[in-house]
Amino acid sequence: KKQAEKAVHQKKEQSKTKCRKARRRHINLVAEFNHRQRKNIWLETHIWHAKRFHMVKKWGYCLGNSPTEKSYRACYRAMTKHCLLQDLSYYCCLELKGKENELLKQLARICSIDTGLTFQEACCLSGRFEGSLNLYRADRYPEDMLGPVTFIWKPRDGSENRQLWIWVHPALKQDILRELKAIFQCTEPEEMCITEPVTTSVQEEKKVEVVRSLGNKRKKEDKEGEKAVPVKKIIGDGTRDPFQSYSWIAQTTGVAISDRSMEILRYRLIGPLSHSVLTETLKAASVQTV
Repeated sequence: KKQAEKAVHQKKEQSKTKCRKARRRHINLVAEFNHRQRKNIWLETHIWHAKRFHMVKKWGYCLGNSPTEKSYRACYRAMTKHCLLQDLSYYCCLELKGKENELLKQLARICSIDTGLTFQEACCLSGRFEGSLNLYRADRYPEDMLGPVTFIWKPRDGSENRQLWIWVHPALKQDILRELKAIFQCTEPEEMCITEPVTTSVQEEKKVEVVRSLGNKRKKEDKEGEKAVPVKKIIGDGTRDPFQSYSWIAQTTGVAISDRSMEILRYRLIGPLSHSVLTETLKAASVQTV
């Protein structure tokens, strides 16, 4: 009798699970992926890496650590003779906007010309090349080193306002961001102090139904017959809480600091054919002047 009751109970539980076709629908996949990213954010290439790499959870991200098959020779061959691409989107991007003189004046306090290039280097200041340097706490060189960063200026457009992107490792982001806010005396603006987290509750997912309409494409509708809102992708990164501020501004100088992590993708191409791959992939846009 117990075995019969157990078998009936198992059948009832199995009947509640969705079939593979329902689970593989786009809206159900996106909802499931968002649910699995609540603790560790995925990169744009996560699905590709998850099928071929051993994944590890570091710095709030899910990253590919080592390949599941012996592909070291293939990677070395690509680096020496062809082109190898790496996804570095987990690096955090800090954006600074303000007057050029004010930016250079305060940034000079956290770096030194004795270590090499600085933010004032002519080739980097024009926006043609990317620079790299070591940051220190304000006026503390050669002590209290924060870590290495890379930066690139947006080319001049005739205005005194400039735009600077600083790329930092996620392990160093909080310390460097705290130091930048301190030297520029930035506070949180009221209109941009809290991000809008994207949540997909179970009740909202149950409301969404997929209905076939006379052989046409499936339309997403809710119980009231209105078009359902598609499930959005989680916005943010693994180093920032969804309710944490992502933009700050100085009331005195007008310098604004924004956290652009996971908003700008970053890839690294290694190999002699890297330039050829870029020229074949990227096409120059036609500039239209009014």
